[in-house]
Amino acid sequence: MSAPSVDHLSDDANWLRRHRELIEPAVAAVALLAAWMLERSGAHPGLWGALYLVSFAVAGYSALVEGARAAFRLRLDVDFLMAVAAIGAAAIGEYAEGAMLLVLFSLGHGLEHYAMGQARKAIRALGRLTPTVAWVRRGDAFVEVPVASVTVGDVVRVRPSERVPMDGTVDAGASSVDQSPITGESVPVEKGAGDDVFAGTLNGDGLLEVRVTRVAADSTVARMIRLVEEAQGQKSATQRYAERFTRVYVPCVVAATVVMWTLPPVAGWLTWAEAFLRAMTLLVGASPCALAISTPAAVLAGVARAARAGVLIKGGAHLESLGAIRAFAMDKTGTLTLGRPALRRVVVLDGTPEDRVLAVAASLEEHSTHPLAHAVLAAARARGVMFAPTGDVQAIRGKGMSGTVEGRPAHLGALRLFDGADGAPAATDAAREAVASLEGEACTAMLVAHDGRFIGAIGLIDGPRPEAAHAVAALHALDVRPVVMLTGDNERVARAVGSLVGVDEVRASLMPERKIDAVRELLAAHGSVAMVGDGVNDAPALAAATVGIAMGKSGTDVALEAADVALMSDDLMRLPLAVGISRAARAIVRQNVTISMGMVFILIPLAVAGAVPVWVAVIMHEGSTVAVVLNSLRLLGYRAPAPGAGTPGVARAPQAPPG
Repeated sequence: MSAPSVDHLSDDANWLRRHRELIEPAVAAVALLAAWMLERSGAHPGLWGALYLVSFAVAGYSALVEGARAAFRLRLDVDFLMAVAAIGAAAIGEYAEGAMLLVLFSLGHGLEHYAMGQARKAIRALGRLTPTVAWVRRGDAFVEVPVASVTVGDVVRVRPSERVPMDGTVDAGASSVDQSPITGESVPVEKGAGDDVFAGTLNGDGLLEVRVTRVAADSTVARMIRLVEEAQGQKSATQRYAERFTRVYVPCVVAATVVMWTLPPVAGWLTWAEAFLRAMTLLVGASPCALAISTPAAVLAGVARAARAGVLIKGGAHLESLGAIRAFAMDKTGTLTLGRPALRRVVVLDGTPEDRVLAVAASLEEHSTHPLAHAVLAAARARGVMFAPTGDVQAIRGKGMSGTVEGRPAHLGALRLFDGADGAPAATDAAREAVASLEGEACTAMLVAHDGRFIGAIGLIDGPRPEAAHAVAALHALDVRPVVMLTGDNERVARAVGSLVGVDEVRASLMPERKIDAVRELLAAHGSVAMVGDGVNDAPALAAATVGIAMGKSGTDVALEAADVALMSDDLMRLPLAVGISRAARAIVRQNVTISMGMVFILIPLAVAGAVPVWVAVIMHEGSTVAVVLNSLRLLGYRAPAPGAGTPGVARAPQAPPG
């Protein structure tokens, strides 16, 4: 038979280390059971005494060490209480009760760490998604190198079914990319030249060449992991209150235990042995183990669940605050809207078909680099409109374009182009009415003339995100009102967009400092407000709000730094999801506190009256600790409710988010 390999032995050692906190109470429990059976069977005391000692040593080592450290620092904690109770039980000959206390306390700790480790896996898994090597262009060939050596500007090749190794922009190729680990989007997203891709996302069946925009240490995945790790270290108001309460409560428990041990024998009510046993039971029952983890367990699970959905919450304080928000302020450009113009409507004149109007306009705009030109071209291509041959195309500064289309003169531009100058025909009453109609809808209007006659007008608008109206409606369904749009744009455009997305109030023509004033006014009126934005000019308002929320994909680094929450996919439907997770977390924290303190209030009078033995108190006490952890883990199964289902809940049957 061959000897076990070194790798196999190493794997076994790693497995033992990972599960040590569950193996130790199991070994201690076996020793306890064997000792108890031997004691009851009349075996030699040295035999069962040694097994009790093994059980005490294995299960109680951590509690004894931590308890001693706490006492040395003059900061009494739960470990100190458990260590004293176990030693006390052994001192009066109740070896089985003392060992059982330590076994169950150790088991409770083990289950707590194991269960909370499940929440952390949701974040650690992100780090394992990113490849450690990348195929990088070196000269005329691609070579495999470690991602740590790849620099900004390098071009990496991503083959079908491979994960993208670095954040970057597609240089060549097209494919669908599964971004669900980063943004939470449930379906793959089509990517082509110029589109951004994230490290750790899964390429589909196309070949991509990606120009790196961030080194590995600064990738979106790396930033997500850092943010969530920082979030785990930040404490909510409830957690800070619980810790302050525990620092006062634990010494009170110790004092009550001493009184319980000394007063009844002095008064002649109980023997010293009976009083000591009741004192130890009181010590166990009054220990605030479950209370200590009520909030951190729920916060960790809530932050992990939000991260899996593409929402980064930078700490327990922000998770808790988000659930209490009753008003939202939202930037317009790049937040409620896409941040780029798109075709709103085509007004036809003189009986010309819409596609014909678009064909003439797109044929001229094909020679322009103006953002409005990109919108016209995109609309024409989306409709499958064929471009016509052009000639002598030139830009007329500040007015539009001129040239020939199919050999006949053509003009495209603002109303001021058609004033009789620049060779363009003078605007007719019908042309002026078409422009006025489009401007009434907050559009940028452009007239199209071909062969000396007006054939139509094109209205372009920075349109709302497709999900914006659904997101605002979902926030309203959660009783979040008002939803206020803040923008530096003019009043007419702002109100047109506001009516399309369904916000409750529009505040327009705001400079960045006026946005801060608007946020402060909302704070004064509603007590708390969340601000959503994406640009540098939004950063001060994000910082001033109770909770600042940045659009993580299109948002600037300044906005991301100033914000407390980031939406990695720029999907506004993540807003009601994040509010729902936060409210569910707040509800679970309240439940956890009720469970933990409820058990304490039950056990204290029972212990004083001598109605329960130590081992029963141990089971009830540790049971409440495990119940709190498992209750918190329900957040990992959070699902958004179906539209109209009311306030979000926890661990419902799987349903798709609204919209």
